Amino acid sequence: MLRAKNIWVVGGDPRQAALAALLADDGHSVHTYALDQGEGMKCEPSMAGADRADCVVLPLPAMGADGKLNAPLAAERHELKEVLDALRPGQLVCAGMVGKSLKKMAEERSLALRDYFAREELAVLNAIPTAEGAIQIAMEELPITLHDARVLVVGFGRLGRALAPRLRSLGARVWVSARRYEQRAAAESMGLGSEGVDRLPDWLCSYDLVFNTVPAPVLGVEELAALKEGALVIDLASRPGGVDMDAAAALGVRVIWALSLPGKVAPVTSGRYIKDTVYHIMEELNL
Repeated sequence: MLRAKNIWVVGGDPRQAALAALLADDGHSVHTYALDQGEGMKCEPSMAGADRADCVVLPLPAMGADGKLNAPLAAERHELKEVLDALRPGQLVCAGMVGKSLKKMAEERSLALRDYFAREELAVLNAIPTAEGAIQIAMEELPITLHDARVLVVGFGRLGRALAPRLRSLGARVWVSARRYEQRAAAESMGLGSEGVDRLPDWLCSYDLVFNTVPAPVLGVEELAALKEGALVIDLASRPGGVDMDAAAALGVRVIWALSLPGKVAPVTSGRYIKDTVYHIMEELNL
């Protein structure tokens, strides 16, 4: 564990609220901002004093869809630019899903920006609550059991590898669709069926449930039209997603785009994963 530090947690969802509490439990001096509605949170009225922090932790993702700080628990909207303006050159800022805009703003202010979501240890662990949350949605939305259901998982990266075996353990008949031969071999080694993605429309008609984990166009008009009537599609990919939502609506295909599941189904566990990853970053920087 790190020696006691001064850490600011700025913005975010219940994951960041849990993160702040966990950091405090570890003995750090913790300040929060733009987390007003977080359970048990006592937030600072401004960013004054944040320039003295050893580390400032921004949310996952750091930037909302409107370009402002991602802060759904804040009493008001906050400009990300104003948050960064309160910090000193060279200060460590850890953020999730860092885009070009945030990277540019950090460079202009000479901040030491690190993307904790780009770290492999967090990506691997984050797949666990995402997989559990996806299964929860499927159980709530399907009129059939997962046991004996025919299920397709598109993509076999970190999330696919966490999700497919869990579905199989519940008795589902699971196939994996992946581009790379080694991914399909890995799926088969786990007792899963496997297919390539080049002929998806030819064999989508047999599935009761399809999970997409690929954050790129995968399920378009042709693929969605091939689905059996009543099939459910759950898109787990981050923006821009992998499902043509307009085509799905036109075809009457039921699609659930399940974003940010870790923060919704397991915020405390997800906050712990972020905390451990931030610790790793600070340790590597000898802070």
